[in-house]
Amino acid sequence: MSPGTKEDTESCRAFFQDLKRRGLCDPLFAATDGAPGLIRAVEECFPRSVRGRCLAHRMRNLQSKVPDAEWPEFREKVKASYHAPSRDVARMLRDVVVAEYEERLPSAVKCFVDDFEACIAHLRFPIAHRRVIRTTNLLERLFGEERRRMKIVANTFGERAVLKLMYAALIRASESWRGIQMKPFEVKQLEAMKEELDAGHRRRHEPLKTSSDGASPSRISSKNRT
Repeated sequence: MSPGTKEDTESCRAFFQDLKRRGLCDPLFAATDGAPGLIRAVEECFPRSVRGRCLAHRMRNLQSKVPDAEWPEFREKVKASYHAPSRDVARMLRDVVVAEYEERLPSAVKCFVDDFEACIAHLRFPIAHRRVIRTTNLLERLFGEERRRMKIVANTFGERAVLKLMYAALIRASESWRGIQMKPFEVKQLEAMKEELDAGHRRRHEPLKTSSDGASPSRISSKNRT
């Protein structure tokens, strides 16, 4: 099944909806790759979540589009944007990269600006957390552990056996997560972010106010109001 197809979106949506029926709440952060179907399913099923992209994968994509001689300098300027102290600074540095390389490296610049807001989504989170959420390395190590065990155990006897295997892998993988700070300051930051995301969701879904004549005002989606 190719990424981005209607079937792909429906498959991901069904999986996420099953997780929600089992008690999963909208996570604060959801990481995806560039598959449109997966992105649509995440945004539909977890409307109160911040969606991010793995920067390790994005940097590999960029490297494939830049000549070796220019890559070190381009990489440092891109990383400065991705690792900026705030999203506003990241956008400013993005514009600098675009202005400098748009004519010379159009393919790389197009990749760089594509889904840029998701690439800097980690900058909304506490500083101590950004390093570990800006890539999917933690998850990929977990998947690697699962694949390694599946090679040994050729047959999994139903959902219960698979869940036991995943639970054991999670316990082992979580040993490397204990360095992530969750002090009172970080907790307060995350609580404030959750309130902000919940408020944004309520605003997006609040009913339209009717005018004095009983007609509902139309929403203007065009940026230039045409």
